[in-house]
Amino acid sequence: MPEAPRTRARFPDVDAKAGHYESFYLKASDPAAPRGLWIRYTVHKRPGAQPKGSLWFTLFGSEGPRAVKVTTSELTAPPERYIQVGESVFAPGEVRGSAAADSRAASWELTFDCADEVLFHLPRKRMYSAPLPRTKLLSPYPNALFSGGVSIDGEHVDLRDWPGMVGHNWGAEHAERWIWMHGTSFDKPGDAWLDMAIGRIRVGPLTIPWIANGVVCIHGIRHRLGGIERVRSTHVEETPTGCEFRLPGKDASVRGRVSAPRERFVGWIYADPDGSEHNTVNCSIAAMELEVERDGGEPLRLRTDHGAAYELGMRERDHGMEIQPFPDG
Repeated sequence: MPEAPRTRARFPDVDAKAGHYESFYLKASDPAAPRGLWIRYTVHKRPGAQPKGSLWFTLFGSEGPRAVKVTTSELTAPPERYIQVGESVFAPGEVRGSAAADSRAASWELTFDCADEVLFHLPRKRMYSAPLPRTKLLSPYPNALFSGGVSIDGEHVDLRDWPGMVGHNWGAEHAERWIWMHGTSFDKPGDAWLDMAIGRIRVGPLTIPWIANGVVCIHGIRHRLGGIERVRSTHVEETPTGCEFRLPGKDASVRGRVSAPRERFVGWIYADPDGSEHNTVNCSIAAMELEVERDGGEPLRLRTDHGAAYELGMRERDHGMEIQPFPDG
């Protein structure tokens, strides 16, 4: 019997006059080699307009990413599925679809499972229905295993138990600046993972400091990190190719670094419903090093050579990264 949905699409409930964006996405990496996937099904709705759906596909490798994107007005949220864009489906335990544009064609047919429960990044339930923050996010499957196959430009890649995650975010506008990080395939312990969203929000003429929300999970125990009450002790130094960070929590804290060579990143345009844009760069085969300090325990050092994802959303355009030739919105 298929698993029940762990989240739901929000775009069908958005008022016709309002703007909205939404994304269901997955990240998976080959545990044996620097190769990974990043697939997104997104919604973009201008105020007063009908929503459009897009399919984004990236296959990462040591030689660089290969990417494609298509946009269509064929967008639904069928029962027992999260989202359907054209004929491409994102559902509990299953992601299948295809995209072709600019002489590039990709297809994917994947299954996934996850024993871990949903991760709600925002610390209080009411924040998911309140006007603020204007971006909501959760990871329905924060520590998943993917199997199946993908193809791009005639090359087929088989997946068998690639570790990764499934995420879901939505809102009226993106943060002014954001970082998303996810780490799996650490050298020890094998079941450890990290899932963090870090954002700076614009309030009037000011952009507030970094606010982090997420967890590090060790031996099945989640340690929540960040929160608005820990803004002063949260430290982030970011560049387009990585960042160093210090993330405090109630019973644990994490220091670390995530990075990848510039040529392993893919760059995209992300548009807000009002038409403003961010340049966004992502590498889903990044290296990550963590030092985890837990109350009453010795520091734990974790490393993965290519099992992490690092994404930076930014306003600047002088970052030197190649941006894919696909508009958004």
